[in-house]
Amino acid sequence: MSDHPASEHEGERTGPTVRDRRRIDPETFEVREPQSAAPAPAGSTDDTTSTPVDQAGEKDTRVSELETALAERTADLQRLQAEYVNYKRRVDRDRDVSRKTAVESVLKDLLPALDDIRSAGEHGELTGAFKAVGDAVTGVAAKHGLVSFGEKGDTFDPHVHEALLHSLSPDVTGPTCVEILQPGYRVGERVLRPARVAVAEPDGSAPAGDPAAEAPGDVPGQPGPAEQA
Repeated sequence: MSDHPASEHEGERTGPTVRDRRRIDPETFEVREPQSAAPAPAGSTDDTTSTPVDQAGEKDTRVSELETALAERTADLQRLQAEYVNYKRRVDRDRDVSRKTAVESVLKDLLPALDDIRSAGEHGELTGAFKAVGDAVTGVAAKHGLVSFGEKGDTFDPHVHEALLHSLSPDVTGPTCVEILQPGYRVGERVLRPARVAVAEPDGSAPAGDPAAEAPGDVPGQPGPAEQA
């Protein structure tokens, strides 16, 4: 039987371990050699390695990184939003151009019918059911922005008029539309067909008192035919 039965279970102690860290031995009164610190248990952390200053610095760094990431994501979002807005504008513009082109194409095909309706009205033949149909066609064309132009007395403009007849007249002071042979049509500012007109210009006769039209004897300082004889 062992004199120290507790020594058999010495490795199973679970209580606190007490170490004597006094520099002076209480029995011999000699200075003890400094003991190295026991290694820290596995998985434990040493709280003394990180100071409050270091923790604040790490926190500031993390905040700065998050702010940078947020700024980058915000810039990406703004760029995508701007690209989407530009894309939508292009799509809307292209859709509007396609719609206008389609409408203009249909209206151009209607111009001969509108000419017939106009001619029938001028000759008094636009009556009864034919008049109702003509009014309906004209109304649909007007609803889509078709406007006729060209009036007698308009100043001739080669951009909107097509001269089919030409004459001279003393009653005009410049190229003038004296007769509308076929009206023109436009949609907004776009001319679908120019107005076909008869144009009159000044006849070029010299007005009275013009020295070029006077007889040689009438020119001051020049002898008349009798004097020359």
